[in-house]
Amino acid sequence: MDKILEGLVSSSHPLPLKRVIVRKVVESAEHWLDEAQCEAMFDLTTRLILEGQDPFQRQVGHQVLEAYARYHRPEFESFFNKTFVLGLLQQGYHSLDRKDIAILDYIHNGLKLIMSCPSVLDLFSLLQVEVLRMVCERPEPQLCARLSDLLTDFVQCIPKGKLSITFCQQLVRTIGHFQCVSTQEKELREYVSQVTKVSNLLQNIWKAEPSTLLPSLQEVFASISSTDTSFEPSVALASLVQHIPLQMITVLIRSLTTDPNVKDASMTQALCRMIDWLSWPLAQHVDTWVIALLKGLAAVQKFTILIDVTLLKIELVFNRLWFPLVRPGALAVLSHMLLSFQHSPEAFHLIVPHVVSLVHSFKSDGLPSSTAFLVQLTELIHCMMYHYSGFPDLYEPILEAIKDFPKPSEEKIKLILSQSAWTSQSNSLASCLSRLSGKSETGKTGLINLGNTCYMNSVIQALFMATDFRRQVLSLNLNGCNSLMKKLQHLFAFLAHTQREAYAPRVFFEASRPPWFTPRSQQDCSEYLRFLLDRLHEEEKILKVQSSHKPSESLGCNETSLQEVASKAAVLAESHCTSDGEKTLIEKMFGGKLQTHICCLNCRSTSQKVEAFTDLSLAFCPSSSVENLSFQDPASSPSTQDVQGLTQASVPGPSEEPGVYNPATAAFVCDSAMNERMLGSPSDEFCCTENACVPSESSTILVNKDVPQKPGGGSTPSVTDLLNYFLAPEILTGDNQYYCENCASLQNAEKTMQITEEPEYLILTLLRFSYDQKYHVRRKILDNVSLPLVLELPVKRTTSFSSLSESWSIDVDFTDISENLAKKLKPSGTEETCCSRLVPYLLSSVVVHSGISSESGHYYSYARNITGTESSYQMCHQSETLALASSQSHFLERNSPSAVIEQDLENKEMSKEWFLFNDSRVTFTSFQSVQKITSRFPKDTAYVLLYKKQNSTNGLSGNSSASGLWVNGDPPLQKELMDAITKDNKLYLQEQELNARARALQAASASCSFRPNGFDDNDPPGSCGPTGGGGGGGFNTVGRLVF
Repeated sequence: MDKILEGLVSSSHPLPLKRVIVRKVVESAEHWLDEAQCEAMFDLTTRLILEGQDPFQRQVGHQVLEAYARYHRPEFESFFNKTFVLGLLQQGYHSLDRKDIAILDYIHNGLKLIMSCPSVLDLFSLLQVEVLRMVCERPEPQLCARLSDLLTDFVQCIPKGKLSITFCQQLVRTIGHFQCVSTQEKELREYVSQVTKVSNLLQNIWKAEPSTLLPSLQEVFASISSTDTSFEPSVALASLVQHIPLQMITVLIRSLTTDPNVKDASMTQALCRMIDWLSWPLAQHVDTWVIALLKGLAAVQKFTILIDVTLLKIELVFNRLWFPLVRPGALAVLSHMLLSFQHSPEAFHLIVPHVVSLVHSFKSDGLPSSTAFLVQLTELIHCMMYHYSGFPDLYEPILEAIKDFPKPSEEKIKLILSQSAWTSQSNSLASCLSRLSGKSETGKTGLINLGNTCYMNSVIQALFMATDFRRQVLSLNLNGCNSLMKKLQHLFAFLAHTQREAYAPRVFFEASRPPWFTPRSQQDCSEYLRFLLDRLHEEEKILKVQSSHKPSESLGCNETSLQEVASKAAVLAESHCTSDGEKTLIEKMFGGKLQTHICCLNCRSTSQKVEAFTDLSLAFCPSSSVENLSFQDPASSPSTQDVQGLTQASVPGPSEEPGVYNPATAAFVCDSAMNERMLGSPSDEFCCTENACVPSESSTILVNKDVPQKPGGGSTPSVTDLLNYFLAPEILTGDNQYYCENCASLQNAEKTMQITEEPEYLILTLLRFSYDQKYHVRRKILDNVSLPLVLELPVKRTTSFSSLSESWSIDVDFTDISENLAKKLKPSGTEETCCSRLVPYLLSSVVVHSGISSESGHYYSYARNITGTESSYQMCHQSETLALASSQSHFLERNSPSAVIEQDLENKEMSKEWFLFNDSRVTFTSFQSVQKITSRFPKDTAYVLLYKKQNSTNGLSGNSSASGLWVNGDPPLQKELMDAITKDNKLYLQEQELNARARALQAASASCSFRPNGFDDNDPPGSCGPTGGGGGGGFNTVGRLVF
């Protein structure tokens, strides 16, 4: 019969005829055959199954073998013996390799045929050994899947006892070696199916023998934590995660994170590879385990691993959102990684460029599932933008893309952030630094945040972008000096010429930090700016005096302590000369003069005083600011030392009368209204007698009602309005009457202030922060303020008081005493008004405070280059003629000629001239963005403004000699500076080369290290850190009250 069958399958007869004959052969199996005939038939059918040339031959082999094995079971048991099966597994069959899946299928079918025979037990014993050997040989996925099928049907073949643990461990290693090189969908589906069969086998073994589970998981961790660069474990290991009981998460994660034998490098690799598992389709609970491990590492304060893994994998996780099968798990992991990474915006900013395209894609498909997903994603994005609110250039496109989706409430955002934050990270993250890359396309250099130093960075960038000041600093010959000006020159030189994306100003920070500023805590940028300018001014004065008194000796230029500077300045103040030739650089660039004029309304005698200033502090009109105050917890109030010596701004409480304010706590009253810098002499009191009416805490001053309290009847106030309010006349009356020496009694008086000498750069501080002593709360005025591109500053030109210097005098009495009091609320005298002129200024830079708290938040700045000879603004001088004939009460009318010029200039300056400096990050922006910053981001408000005076010439002595060298650019650097920059640039190139080599060698598997750049204000207190821009106080730390 075997000869007939062999001839039939190899004949050329039609296939239907062959099938009929095969059916006859199968039916003949019921007849008796001797042992030799049966063996011959078994040999033939085995050969057809294993070596058949076509599917028909293999099918015939299976049919005939099953029929004859069923009716001749003893003979088949004798044929399918232990020796025969062992030979197939170890040597193969004729030309067929032993690893061919056909052999495993044949054995699988054979076991089914002799399942009821006693000899099958011997085969089970044999297969328990052989399957372990096969798994140790790392079979391909297809063969391993067939083996899993066999072991699933015949669990008796699975190794027992200790060998079962070994088998499971080896099977895990085998899965770790699986690879699928094909990208075709059919092959990929087949591959996933094969892996699923193997993982299901392991699940069955774990259920049957629980003792095998933990060793198997240990093997999984050993595979994914391996730092061997020659081996990358397969993502197929993700298929095992869904079979691990969730009840074991807590125990396993605690065991892993607290095991001292697990090195950080291994843990980093393991976590990275687990995140890679998110791409495995159909795998369940991968996100649960990833998040659990992230939380476990945070619990044991292994922040180095978390930082490295987050920055390395955040973009990969975000990209998984494109794939529906893995989207839910990817979104869960992405949310946890972003919300817990609260010390720096670096991780969030890595995905920001990809958000808009993802949102547009899902919005266009219109599927309900896509809409539901976008709702979750936009909530996450809103949380992150709230937390890092100081990056409008990055967020505006995102806001536009997600504007149609609901925005979570502020309370919900705060709750989400508080629940997700890493704990106890303040000390661990102090030295973590962000990555460096090449210099930005703007050509500008950022400043690395050294830990809540954004207040310094924003000020330095504004000063650097003050072109004339920068050029003067860079042109100074300070070789051999160790002064603060030398350090500023060094910093400016590196900002101008380094190839680094961001520079770390550590030396300058330590030298310029006010002694009362707590290191690594948020401070007030305006206070820092005043201190810096004072230090530079006093230092130069001392050096000039030393040079004039000791011309034959070297100046030494040693760094002078703050105490020495203060004591010497006090001695030198009396002999200080203010002629242009004797002015310091700070006086030349930022110094102005303000004349305070008090007129007795009884005898019309006047007293006046001229004082120097470097900045003006502009208060908000009371009625326009009280509505938009932001309150903080009354329990947290500043200590006495926190507010000592600082300018305070306050607004009237609900019970106070409109237009009346307390001068002791209002920064816009009299001398406290501005931070007058007495660059040459100490301040004097208003009157010389003991009982003189100096403003006190209990006194009040009536504000001139002619000054608009809320310009435009509720419209947005402008800087011009605030300047109007600052210079508005005041009536000293009631308890605040003025002691007139001429009348020898207390009298009602009119007080006015006029600028008599304008600075080259006008610094304006908007007084947004206050401490309400009645309610014991800290407040920030969140009012939007319109920033004019062109500002006209009223300057009084007169010679009548030129001999007064900076002392008080009594002038001749005015006539017409019978004029009523209402008219006296207007500026006195027409002679002085005729001498006024409007000096045009151009907006140079804006320092923005982001946040709702005075002692926290984030600072960044907008700036542009403006020189003193910009011909495009010469039209501004046409307004001077009109100014000479106008009344001072209209010195800042909005309809002045500069308004037309400003509109024309805005159109020209919208595109490319402005830059946004945000610590290490520098980007292009536009004046339109500057104008709309508060309307788009309510917590981001302009705080310090820098305006540049427009002159027909530069106006600085000493420029003419150097103009041939650098009239249109920065001056050449001193050799010492150039050598330092060249050396650092070479070092930077070497670092870049080493980094490139390291990446090529896949050195990411090495032990994690902290970054070479500072995080954005990563240390408490201050909301540049964990509560960035959110208005909280950072960690549980008492913050300073800054103004």
